[in-house]
Amino acid sequence: MTAYAIAHLRPAAPHPEIFDYIEKIQATLDPFGGHFLVHGSEVEVTEGDWPGAVVVIAFPDLARARGWYDSPAYTEILPLRTRHIDGDVVLVPGVPDGYDPAATAAKLRAAAG
Repeated sequence: MTAYAIAHLRPAAPHPEIFDYIEKIQATLDPFGGHFLVHGSEVEVTEGDWPGAVVVIAFPDLARARGWYDSPAYTEILPLRTRHIDGDVVLVPGVPDGYDPAATAAKLRAAAG
C-alpha cells in the first residue's frame, strides 16, 4: 500500500545549504521508489493556520518510506535542511484501493455503542 512522507516546512531565508539539499534529495529517494507529489508548493488555507509550504513524497509502502528516512544517504543530507528550515515531518500509510469511509464510520459507530 502506498505510503507518504509529508512535511510542513516553515518559511526560511534562502541559504546555499538548502539549495544543496534540494539538488541531492532525489538520489536518496530513488533506491526506495520515492517520488515527489508536491514539492514546496504554497498552500491555500481553507481552515486554520498553515504558515509555510508542504512537501509530499510517495513511496511504494511504509517500510520503504522508513528505509529512506533512516538511510545513510538521507541522514547525511538532512542537516542541510534542518539547520535552516523548521518543520514537521510524518510518515503515513495511505488507504487501500476501494477504501470506503462510510464503512469506517459504521465500525466507529458500532464500537461507540
